[in-house]
Amino acid sequence: MNVFRAWFSRYLADPQVVSLVLILLAGLVLVLFVGQLITPVLAALVVAYLFDSPVTALERLHVPRSLGAALVSIVLIVIVVWISFALIPLLTRQAGQLVQELPRLIHRTQDWIGGLPDRYPALITNDQINALIGSMSIDIGALRQALLSRSLMVGASLLYLAVYLVLVPLMVFFMLRDKHLLMRWCGGFVPENGALLHRVWNEVNVQLGNYIRGKALEIIIVWIAAYATFWALGLNYAMLLSALVGFSVLVPYVGAFGMTIPVVLVAYTQWGMETETLTVLVAYTVLQMLDGNVLVPILFSEAVDLHPVAIITAVLFFGGIWGFWGIFFAIPLATLVHAVIKAWPRRHRLAAGGERVATPNDENAAA
Repeated sequence: MNVFRAWFSRYLADPQVVSLVLILLAGLVLVLFVGQLITPVLAALVVAYLFDSPVTALERLHVPRSLGAALVSIVLIVIVVWISFALIPLLTRQAGQLVQELPRLIHRTQDWIGGLPDRYPALITNDQINALIGSMSIDIGALRQALLSRSLMVGASLLYLAVYLVLVPLMVFFMLRDKHLLMRWCGGFVPENGALLHRVWNEVNVQLGNYIRGKALEIIIVWIAAYATFWALGLNYAMLLSALVGFSVLVPYVGAFGMTIPVVLVAYTQWGMETETLTVLVAYTVLQMLDGNVLVPILFSEAVDLHPVAIITAVLFFGGIWGFWGIFFAIPLATLVHAVIKAWPRRHRLAAGGERVATPNDENAAA
């Protein structure tokens, strides 16, 4: 009991720490229990982060914030209309064609795997290949029937998407126009002596904005570069595959590796084991290397340097409890955890002679 009381007085006696813990717990409960209900609000918040910089730039040019928010919102609506009437139908059409192509893709893949024992008899046996092909067997008829049986669910999803397309731009406009008012309202819930909360919020706010804007720009650049590459090489379903490659950057490391399989399978179905398939694989590998070693360091130069193990763990954990949005916000949430740990008060360490040794928190406070 004394140990628990000493721990409590050491770490939780400070009202600032208690306030921080309560706010974090409230946010966690909100995400876990009503996260699906407030998804449009979170989507609008993400888009508002993306478009806040142009509105701020217009403000510096003496354009009223209301007018700047209206202009940016009009641009957003134009983008949404273009996506709705030009991009989504194209992606849907290519996805349907790919589903129709699926049986031939599977058969060609099985034929190639079945020939491996003849080419590499010392490494692969027929029994191993037969077991692998058996595990790859897919009832295409049952798959199509399942897709047809879920048509009502698809219709509901399209209706939900339509609600997104209407509500999100509207909420983005009000978030951009009334940013300072909303920030003051949120600040009213923070205790007056909230230096710890302000320190954590300032770091997370900067990192979150940098991450969302950088990640959106990375998706667009990778999407365009992948489409130009696939189109130049004559690969089928170039727009669909490039879109998937672009959004795969939301899952660091894992997404790039996972997209290698569909890209190579489509190339193999189109050309077989020819030079063109190898060229597509090499081009895709070069694209991912340029993204990881050139584009990401440029876009995220101001972001917190998180270890790859921490990033993958955050993606697995938050993605498991919150799906797509958990994956999208994995790095910002990991940044939040990092900021809280760094700002958390610690007891002063004592040297061997009893002399007090400054902790990192002391150095931050002195700075």
